[in-house]
Amino acid sequence: MAKRPLPAVESGRTVDGVAVIHRERVAWESARVFVAAAMDDAYWWLGETLGRRLGQTYERDLARTRTRLRGDDAGPGQGVREDVLSAEAGAWRARIEDLLTERPELVAVLRQVIEETGRRLGR
Repeated sequence: MAKRPLPAVESGRTVDGVAVIHRERVAWESARVFVAAAMDDAYWWLGETLGRRLGQTYERDLARTRTRLRGDDAGPGQGVREDVLSAEAGAWRARIEDLLTERPELVAVLRQVIEETGRRLGR
């Protein structure tokens, strides 16, 4: 799978000097980064971090994602099918969006995790 650059998560616009955080964008960026990390050495750091910062459920979910992606790997040079990557990213987007609906204060935590994971992925 070719590495594509991941854009930085931006806070969006400001209202009366306060940054507006777009929950959907944070969920989408989390999904993209988490799925990329699941197939990389960054997986180990991310799994531990998700377990510590968000709970063991998220660490287990990342392990399941890695298992599914590795099980679909067609072999050297062929990589994972796009539809499998898209399905995993979609599942993570929904999972993170649900989390942020229940616990909006975790936006800052997720942004930090996204940025550090991106650095570990070399993006």
